[in-house]
Amino acid sequence: MQVSLLQCQSSRKPDENLAFIQQQLEQLPRQAGEPQLVVLPECALLFGGHEGEQLAWSATDAPLNLTEALAALARQYQVYLVGGTVPAASGDGRVYSRSILFDDQGGIVGSYDKLHLFDVDVSDNTGSYRESDTFCGGDHLSVLPTPFGQLGLTVCYDLRFADLFRALRLQGAELIVVPAAFTKVTGAAHWEVLLRARAIESQCYILAAGQWGAHNQGGRETWGQSMIIDPWGRIVAQQASGIGWVQAPIDLSLVAKVRQDMPVCQHNRFAAPQLQPLQRK
Repeated sequence: MQVSLLQCQSSRKPDENLAFIQQQLEQLPRQAGEPQLVVLPECALLFGGHEGEQLAWSATDAPLNLTEALAALARQYQVYLVGGTVPAASGDGRVYSRSILFDDQGGIVGSYDKLHLFDVDVSDNTGSYRESDTFCGGDHLSVLPTPFGQLGLTVCYDLRFADLFRALRLQGAELIVVPAAFTKVTGAAHWEVLLRARAIESQCYILAAGQWGAHNQGGRETWGQSMIIDPWGRIVAQQASGIGWVQAPIDLSLVAKVRQDMPVCQHNRFAAPQLQPLQRK
């Protein structure tokens, strides 16, 4: 069974982003009949834009229904697809940053709304990020059944919260996806070390699909370095820069062996993490 991460350089134009993803799927290296899990990065169909744009593209009468477009890709290319993130109306004038898992017939297996919002200051051209102005945090965890194993869903900034990854492991996750748009500054400092730490701690495969490069006339620059990391913390495959596929087979027997040889879940003397309600604005 193969996992394929697509590193993108998405823009504010969903039709162009969709065309790029479809072009890449046409060229996806795969064996005939081989099950395929494809992971897109955060904001794969819509990168950037002010609050009004995010709300407009979450509406049912948007020029392109982003969820239906992703479902059609999964169905056409017969892949399990983690569709990065799409804006989904929250009902309070903002949107959820929603990651959806589609099966190879285009059906929705389940979804996850990004829990942790990126309200931080970074020493780059943007300077200050306030996701909570546009987005609201989710209220549930997602571990979903797939032919590749039990799949836990996270998004980007979630990577910094080890309790989430532990909670996903305790709910049965064997693989955890991290669709992301890490800034170039924070990516250079922390991306690889955080991903490898989360793999080692959770004893899961970590599948991190990233945005890369300068977006929207240089208004924002992302780190890239999409990576597949095994449950021992080894980098199985990665792409530091540029766009394209990062691929590797998945071996669930390795997950079982690592957990048997080093049973950290049984040894852990701390209480299991509990998701706290979000204080709404």
